[in-house]
Amino acid sequence: MEFRRINGLPPYVFAHINDLKLAARRAGRDVIDLGFGNPDLPSPDVAVDKLAESVRNPRNHRYSASKGIPKLRQAIADLYLRRFGVELDADQEVVTTIGAKEGLSHLMWVLLGPGDSALVPSPSYPIHIYAPLFAGAEVRQVRLEAPGDSGGSPEDFFANLMEAWDSAWPKPRVIVLSFPHNPTTACVDMAWMQRIVDFAREHEVVLVHDFAYADIGFDGYNPPSILQVPGAKDVSVELYSLTKSFSMAGWRVAFLVGNAEVVQALTKLKSYLDYGTFQPIQIAAIVAMNEAPDYPKVVNQTYQARRDVLCEGLNRIGWEVAPPKGTMFVWAPIPEPYRDMGSLEFSSFLVSEAEVATSPGVGFGPGGDGHVRFALIENEQRTGQAVRNLRRALTKLS
Repeated sequence: MEFRRINGLPPYVFAHINDLKLAARRAGRDVIDLGFGNPDLPSPDVAVDKLAESVRNPRNHRYSASKGIPKLRQAIADLYLRRFGVELDADQEVVTTIGAKEGLSHLMWVLLGPGDSALVPSPSYPIHIYAPLFAGAEVRQVRLEAPGDSGGSPEDFFANLMEAWDSAWPKPRVIVLSFPHNPTTACVDMAWMQRIVDFAREHEVVLVHDFAYADIGFDGYNPPSILQVPGAKDVSVELYSLTKSFSMAGWRVAFLVGNAEVVQALTKLKSYLDYGTFQPIQIAAIVAMNEAPDYPKVVNQTYQARRDVLCEGLNRIGWEVAPPKGTMFVWAPIPEPYRDMGSLEFSSFLVSEAEVATSPGVGFGPGGDGHVRFALIENEQRTGQAVRNLRRALTKLS
């Protein structure tokens, strides 16, 4: 049988590593999973308590609003004012999405179609690459190097974007960005954001910034919102999620904010597609943002401590990695003695020989094949054990 839209999808390489991990665990082996970026930290207690209370009210069992209930949209507007100094009109410049992946995917439907194109970093979180393709558009991947790599500066990426723009025809309608970046952990400052906004305003291109790691910055780095740039709302929208900041991954609460015309276009489409997230979840999300505003700081401190254990440990055993300034990941170049294996074979080797699961870089696009990604989803003790396992397995490093 022939199917539409999915025929061109490559095999999901992360599933291969997951299958190896499950098989090893069934055989009684203690595999430490640092692959899937699935937050292990609990959601805020006040949100959990409010969910339990709200779900017992039968009025909340009915259809909700696809764009999000008014108090939820106001809560994210209040958060943006508090956190970034950005004013948002909760009625016109905010729409709730069922997670950032849903929001980004459907956003591409209203921005792109056959004959259009988008510029997307490579490597990238897979949905950034495939959402424009699902809309029928062409994706032009723009090389984004990891910090510490040759060509791994924000300036180099900006130059790559300009080169891709100049060589493209017809001109791309959308540029997809995400900083701090998954998987490379690349970060930018406000001056960089100003340059890309200025470019977008001059060339009438829409900037879509996935701000998944808005609150996860280390060593004093505070990730900037693109909407902090004067004039950004003319051309920019941003996706903010409760997944990482508030450790509410399974709740599926995110927002598209920014340019009112784009936000309202997605709002209209969503009115035909869904009735929104279960209303008790929306109510609990309001409480999380309003009553636990400092929770992201607790999450951030936890990830920084884990980053330090992992990066210091890897460097100590001879696997040189640059500590990231943001995200909940470490993007590690495959050590030279193992580089010819490629990321999928090397990740498989780590499961079988070190009992450590990582994400192969090729799963983030061909630009990622020289790396593997570690997720900071185990406590410091388990992370330290993972380093000891790797030291025993990677004999060519000693």
